[in-house]
Amino acid sequence: MANEAASAERFVADVLSYCQGFKAISLFVVLDGASQDQTLVLLRQLSQREPQLKVIWAPENRCVVDAYVRGYREALAADCDWILEIDAGYSHQPQDIPKFFDQLDLGCDCVFGTRFSRAGQHTESTWFRYGLSRFGGALVNLLLGTQLSDMTSGFEAFTQETLRSVLRRGIRSKGHFFQSEIKTHCRNLNIAEVPISYRAASPSVNKKVIQDALLNLARLFGARLQGKLK
Repeated sequence: MANEAASAERFVADVLSYCQGFKAISLFVVLDGASQDQTLVLLRQLSQREPQLKVIWAPENRCVVDAYVRGYREALAADCDWILEIDAGYSHQPQDIPKFFDQLDLGCDCVFGTRFSRAGQHTESTWFRYGLSRFGGALVNLLLGTQLSDMTSGFEAFTQETLRSVLRRGIRSKGHFFQSEIKTHCRNLNIAEVPISYRAASPSVNKKVIQDALLNLARLFGARLQGKLK
């Protein structure tokens, strides 16, 4: 979460409201130097009243991937059985959360949100971002042998064993491609996709991000050709 002071408390409440029926629930919110407003202060205050909220301050983060990985490690350290990843600021909608738990409950190893299924939605975004996601996903599926309709979505859920396996394999991308890297590591597992509503894509896709994606796609494709991509 970054620079979400206007909606942070409401977002926390909404997420927790859709995570019911479990023995224990923890919401790990990761913030770092990218957040320049009062989000950290507000959430620290809220955590005094809401014990399910765990505020993680990570000033050492150097990129967005570091924030995600820190969240994964915090959840694993807390011995969470299921770990759900969701972007803050309502780009992902909390009301979609139960779909992920339903599939995990059916025995899936991981569940990925898709904006591009018949029931999915992708709104308030540029045609460039939409087209880049669709083309990029198709290219990854072709080169890496994955078969998902949405290879770049960041709304997803894992069993503890699956997420530990992903981290053991390693995440080398430092840009948005890391979501495709994760899905590639999971491609031989019991996977489900669920439709999600996605709003207002980040404008942060630039030449450096695209270069990172192409380099890591080439690396993984090379590993596949050599039989090293398990």
